[in-house]
Amino acid sequence: MDVVAFFTEILKFRSITPDDDGCLKFIAEFLGDFEARFIEKNGVKNLILSKRFGDGAHLAFAGHVDVVPPGEGWQSEPFTPLMKDGFIYARGAQDMKSGVAAFVCACRDAKNFNGRLTLILTSDEEGDALFGTLEALKILKERDELPQFAVVAEPTCTGVFGDTIKVGRRGSINGKILIRGVQGHAAYPEKCVNPVHQIAPLLSRIAGHDMDAGSEFFSPSKIVITDIRGGMEVCNVTPSELGIMFNVRNSDITSADDVKNYLQSVLEGLNFELSLKQSSKPFLTDKDSKIVRAMSKAVQKISGVAPQLNTKGGTSDARYLAEFGVKVVEFGVINDRIHAVDERAGVKEVERLYLVFKELIENFA
Repeated sequence: MDVVAFFTEILKFRSITPDDDGCLKFIAEFLGDFEARFIEKNGVKNLILSKRFGDGAHLAFAGHVDVVPPGEGWQSEPFTPLMKDGFIYARGAQDMKSGVAAFVCACRDAKNFNGRLTLILTSDEEGDALFGTLEALKILKERDELPQFAVVAEPTCTGVFGDTIKVGRRGSINGKILIRGVQGHAAYPEKCVNPVHQIAPLLSRIAGHDMDAGSEFFSPSKIVITDIRGGMEVCNVTPSELGIMFNVRNSDITSADDVKNYLQSVLEGLNFELSLKQSSKPFLTDKDSKIVRAMSKAVQKISGVAPQLNTKGGTSDARYLAEFGVKVVEFGVINDRIHAVDERAGVKEVERLYLVFKELIENFA
């Protein structure tokens, strides 16, 4: 079975998060000469496949088989792949069964590799992702089997296949400021403590504030206010409190503690509460690391395009690999219809993605 045929088969599984619908079992059977370990926790299924070829580097590929619900308005049934005009239409085509198909087939066909290959697959990346790749990595750590290097096959390219390799991702910090005042009649402002008036002269130091100047791979970590509310929706009562919600997409330069310390200094003297939650951590893989250099070389050889290295976009399971000390990059097909109606991936893209991963494996000395 070639990569396109395998891709078409796994697209048929109705694997809406966190149900893999049998997809992981199908993959394990397809790679019958790899050691398979199934891990299930809180309704999430994970699969670790591993094969030792020699004593060289330990290289992993990671991905998810779960997809978001298809929604309405498709030209065809979302889980019945449609091949049309050089594309295959189905839910999960770009995000990310194309990547899974490519690295599964590349690992099956691996030759001239003198290390260890591991595949990490999960049925929960699109959801909370608490018991997916993270859980598999905990198991690998317990067994002292963590890979040194990894590729997450998320769709990364923007205009043409081969134009983008992701070497990092921004983190995400969610925050809330609660400013307490004293409610009263608007006609007697001297008897009130109005939290709106208190924050007004300080707001410009919060909204849109850059926590750092950015770097080669990251734009500045900016405080973005997403919600402000207070009061009772009447004109004659001053509010007793005011709530501000915000988000910071932070680089490796700025931490949650940095945000906390800055806001505490701005709000000093007010009666306030500040809460922060780091929902995902940033990471950056050194551009001179072995995995970045090898992936760049493989992409350029197969696609004829010199890939750019960037960290744009949201988040992915690559962040978990980085937390465990794994040098990780992301590379996959063009990202222009993920989570959309009539999601699709180019047949030639899938074929070339397979060749990129095969090239990477065979030359990862």
